[in-house]
Amino acid sequence: MAFRRRHARVTTELRSVTGVRQAITVVLPVRLPAPPSWDEGPIPFELGSRRADAQTRQTYFTPAAARVLYGTPERPCRWYRFVQLTHGPLHLHGLELLRTATDRSHRHALAILHFTVEGPALLETLRALGHRHTAGDDPLTGPLDPEALLSGVAELRTAESPFAIARPYTVAFLTPGPAHTAALRHDGRLSDTADSWLWQLASRSTDADFPSAPEHLPSRTDHTVRISADWSALVLRHGAAFLGHRPDQGDGDFYDFAALHHRTIYLDAILLGTVQRDHIDELTDALSGVFDDPNLGPRVAALEQRIAGFRSTYWRQHLTAHGPANELLLAFQAQYRLADRFAEILGEAADYSRLVQTQDSQQIAGALGVLTILGLPLSTALGILQVLDDHDPGHLLLALGAAALATAVAFTSRYGRLVLASLRDRVRSGPD
Repeated sequence: MAFRRRHARVTTELRSVTGVRQAITVVLPVRLPAPPSWDEGPIPFELGSRRADAQTRQTYFTPAAARVLYGTPERPCRWYRFVQLTHGPLHLHGLELLRTATDRSHRHALAILHFTVEGPALLETLRALGHRHTAGDDPLTGPLDPEALLSGVAELRTAESPFAIARPYTVAFLTPGPAHTAALRHDGRLSDTADSWLWQLASRSTDADFPSAPEHLPSRTDHTVRISADWSALVLRHGAAFLGHRPDQGDGDFYDFAALHHRTIYLDAILLGTVQRDHIDELTDALSGVFDDPNLGPRVAALEQRIAGFRSTYWRQHLTAHGPANELLLAFQAQYRLADRFAEILGEAADYSRLVQTQDSQQIAGALGVLTILGLPLSTALGILQVLDDHDPGHLLLALGAAALATAVAFTSRYGRLVLASLRDRVRSGPD
């Protein structure tokens, strides 16, 4: 995809900057009733002879991650179509759909819209997408309205829907020209303004929108990924950004590859993190309702099976031998504490499993106690009669009465009360 080279005056104010390359990728949660009639796979962006289709991208990822992101010929999960639409400063190049079905929500998916931005409008467009208080109108209107673009194919999930984000997730990309000294390296070092630009692009805000305490300023870029000396990335909860640190020379520059990678494998790493987040949200919700059903054993067993399925299918922290994609995924996971939350899920599920095992052990012990209390007096009485070779019916009835009395007395003992309590708990909880 060719980009026209643009120039900007020397400034440290990002709102008035026009980068050499400016792009935004918008990710929206949708419902997908049925597979669309679009082409299968991710959008195959091209750069010279390089074609970033599913087959090429799969070489970057582990087989398990590739199946989640691209599906298989037998079970496709991603589709695309090229679209050329311009509205205001935004130009739409194509749409993608990625099915992200969960155990409860089989229709969940993500819609991915790929834009380039003309003029000094990148930050203001991002602020509008984030619905900042002083920002302009939402740019996804008119011909770029997602409901119109996806009509008959998918429908948007509102913020009230499970796993729906309140605002679109955005991925911004900006490369500087020679005049954009605020973003450039000087003597091999980056200034604070470069990270400030990166944070504004990722957070879709300015310092006026989101004034940070001075004590927190150093930590705003803790999860910055230095991809190389030429560019950096920052992943936050509701947006990510890629920013160049040397002048972009236009077509034929290294940034041709950067522009391609940020829309393909690096975006895919963030999409995988989004899928992981939704599944962990669902598992957390399922664990919170584990006691809603009296049949604890089957519920815990089903949850353990779901957790094992998630762990083997979706839970990845190492995607590829190529470092940046791994670091981007880890940065996304850190924003949502996914590793800690999954560890909590595993610990909670283990606690419930031990509780079920304890209940089962108590029930088994109670059943054995009942057999002991009922059987010991009776077997003792009958054993005495057998030893004495006594076949008198009266003596047999007397022995049975004595055994029943001994059983009743045994049930009033501490051990007998424990057995009865166990049986009552068993009846109260219902059969497994």
